[in-house]
Amino acid sequence: MTLAGPHAAALAELARTRSEHSGASLLRSALHARRLLLLKALLVRVQRNRGAVDEAVFRRFTASWRLLEEAERRHPAVVRDLLDYPTTGGWLAAALAEPVGPGLDRHLARLDVLAATAALRAGCPVDRTVEVPGGLLVLPGVGRLRAGADRIRITSRSRVGRLRPEGTERAAPVVLLLTDRRTGALTGRGPGWRGLHVLSGSVARLDDMDPYRVPPGGIGSPPRAATDHAVTDREAWSDRWRSGLALLVRTDPSRAAEVRRAVRALVPLVAHGPGAFGATLSAAPGAVLTSLPSGAQDMAETLVHELHHSKLATLHELVPLYGPGRAAVHKVGWRAEPRPISGVLHGAYAHLALTDLWRGASVAEQLPRPWRARAGQQFDRIHDQVGEALAILLESDELTTEGRKFAHQMRRHHASLRAAPRAAG
Repeated sequence: MTLAGPHAAALAELARTRSEHSGASLLRSALHARRLLLLKALLVRVQRNRGAVDEAVFRRFTASWRLLEEAERRHPAVVRDLLDYPTTGGWLAAALAEPVGPGLDRHLARLDVLAATAALRAGCPVDRTVEVPGGLLVLPGVGRLRAGADRIRITSRSRVGRLRPEGTERAAPVVLLLTDRRTGALTGRGPGWRGLHVLSGSVARLDDMDPYRVPPGGIGSPPRAATDHAVTDREAWSDRWRSGLALLVRTDPSRAAEVRRAVRALVPLVAHGPGAFGATLSAAPGAVLTSLPSGAQDMAETLVHELHHSKLATLHELVPLYGPGRAAVHKVGWRAEPRPISGVLHGAYAHLALTDLWRGASVAEQLPRPWRARAGQQFDRIHDQVGEALAILLESDELTTEGRKFAHQMRRHHASLRAAPRAAG
């Protein structure tokens, strides 16, 4: 695919590590188109393997698909928001990769919950019972109910929904209230209910509940697991988020605005050793996975760094920037082990965004002196390393035509940062 006209302008904007106008619109459209494609691929797979899918699972999947369509007709923006939520991508990736059999059947049950969540947020009438092995019902992007039953009845009329575990007809149900019809915002109360924490000044959730927030084997090496919601220190995470975002606002308001808009989920990871570990999943753009950063500077840098991995993953799905994986690997300054060309591009892009951030921070007299000094030192250390990685990219035959154009735009932006002063203080 070749991007031309307005799309070419968006590509250039993104290569400068910005996505304020056309770039942001392109990424949103690309993400949603990808989700619809994967959702349709799952439907086709289920239909083609109907004989191998448990009959009850198939019936529920079909009914849930109809409910999702009904919710989409009533409130397309709300359903789009749910489909584009990061853990929906994690679920689709897992379901499409799972061999036909009991494992796939378990993944297919997620559509029951996804469709019910869509209907509740869209204000559709609902009356259905969902299977919840282990007694844990997670409504993606909303919250979770821990119940002592493996089946939960979900009912809704207009703005009020109810969750009632099977066998508890005389007990008070969990009540979900549709507080904003425009956005489909839900708030809940009742026994066993816990809503996701909304991070201040943004659309992001502190998602420490969804089973699809991290792959089963963890992420990274050594594998990092997701923090269990029972031990999440919400106050500490909220404080790091607020302080990190506030620092971004003072350093680079447009980047702060992008974080507010584009980060949909902050996923706490179990810490291993000193220093924060950050990551993203290509299947779940918009999610930043990280152990708790030590302070505002670490949080600001983690958000910018990981967001740019998400942006590049989304763009690459729309227009491939490099070809299929090869055996060739390349040495980069920020990693001890050699990287394939995909890793070189991802690392160069994320670090280019950071050098841009650090350049601004190092000369902004209104910022705290320690942040200015650190930013200047980091700029001095990383700027040349990004330049070396860009040289590798532009000498490689593994980039596509669009990938080469993108790398050239990155190099132009990198060169524009060269005049930055050295570290303050």
